[in-house]
Amino acid sequence: MTRTVLLLLALAGSPAVNAQEFQWPAQAPGGWLLAFVDVETTGLVPGYHEMIDIGIVMTDLDGAELGDLFVRIQPDHPERIDEGARAVNAYEEDRWRELGALSAEAAIDRIVSFHEQNAGSRNVLMVAFNSHFDAAFLDHLFRSRERSWRELYHYFILDLPSMAWSLGIRDLTGTSIANKLGVADEPHVAELHTGITGARLNARIYRALLALTELE
Repeated sequence: MTRTVLLLLALAGSPAVNAQEFQWPAQAPGGWLLAFVDVETTGLVPGYHEMIDIGIVMTDLDGAELGDLFVRIQPDHPERIDEGARAVNAYEEDRWRELGALSAEAAIDRIVSFHEQNAGSRNVLMVAFNSHFDAAFLDHLFRSRERSWRELYHYFILDLPSMAWSLGIRDLTGTSIANKLGVADEPHVAELHTGITGARLNARIYRALLALTELE
């Protein structure tokens, strides 16, 4: 009962509809979109480490692309960079400045504006690879400026490895799942490895998983 009440409160807080008018994707697929999200960070600990970029690919429920966004973000604490993270994403404070990285405030405004332009009044489900990681960092980014990620996304979040697992693909990395599905991987050269390359890979994996279900 408690879970039901909390869910109704979450639905009522949706930017698009209230709980009484709410229609699920199966009932009204045209009222829903997907946002494939991937973030790069200064490390693995949300709230201590920070986002340094984000890529978003917006699609309909069939994976047809409607728009994309890539934003670099200058963290408040660049000194906290984990060297393992730097090896993956090539973060350097001066380089980010030269590449036009935005402040957290400006990045949030850009992300929200992108969603308003592409989604309008439709509900948006966030989709990510190991989704708790991206959701946690996005949550901390918005909280750091007294904002909420619920300005963008619905209560539920979709996770790509879980989708693949349910179809018998028992791999856990984007590269291994992409190879199993026969889709192009993202770059693994640090200077080319960004949130948008990850978001595009996520969308490719999703479309390939949909194609698998259609064959069954």
